[in-house]
Amino acid sequence: MPKTLWDEASRKELIDRLSRLTPDAKPRWGKMNASQMLAHLGSQMRMTKGDLPTKSKNLPLRYPPLKQLIVYWLPFPRGAPTAPELLVSQIDDWDSGVADVRAQIVEFGTFDRNRAWPEHPAFGQMTPQAWGVLGYRHTDHHFRQFGV
Repeated sequence: MPKTLWDEASRKELIDRLSRLTPDAKPRWGKMNASQMLAHLGSQMRMTKGDLPTKSKNLPLRYPPLKQLIVYWLPFPRGAPTAPELLVSQIDDWDSGVADVRAQIVEFGTFDRNRAWPEHPAFGQMTPQAWGVLGYRHTDHHFRQFGV
């Protein structure tokens, strides 16, 4: 089973990796710098909570089995497009940005799985399980991008 934000050990692993991220870390791929990536992760977590609305895209990714393959198994493509609402220029303060992402990761573990979940802009309606796996894999993807 893939790692998930529902698992405390997986959240701790991401937080440990986050603590090793530095503002001058260079990306191994893509156009974002470390500050932009942190802002992107914070926005993604706010979207997951339903605090940041995004426009839905009618993509083939919304439908099984492609949706399950991408959310759970296939490697994330480098440089894949994202929702424009999740592209923030950068954070204002590095330490605050790190603290925000850390808090967002921790908070995920407190979510009520039976609550109303927002629609993902690319994947549409998702189960709480899928949100947890996608949240972990997305964060992991960007941490790998910056070598942590």
